Amino acid sequence: MFNDKEYLLKIVRTHMPFGKYKGRLLIDLPEGYIVWFAQQGFPKDELGKMLGFVYEIKLNGLEYLLNPLR
Repeated sequence: MFNDKEYLLKIVRTHMPFGKYKGRLLIDLPEGYIVWFAQQGFPKDELGKMLGFVYEIKLNGLEYLLNPLR
């Protein structure tokens, strides 16, 4: 899943569907919000999987790797 270019494109193009940051691209969500969400538990659906991936990317300071896909 994590080596799939289509999945990476989906992550950089998906908008948050609800909450304080509704409409913002997942990759552009503040790190603090992603960390809070991780502590609360991500949804058990595709959005949750994508948020988990964004969490790992931000936790490791790798956002720059997705910039060319924007």
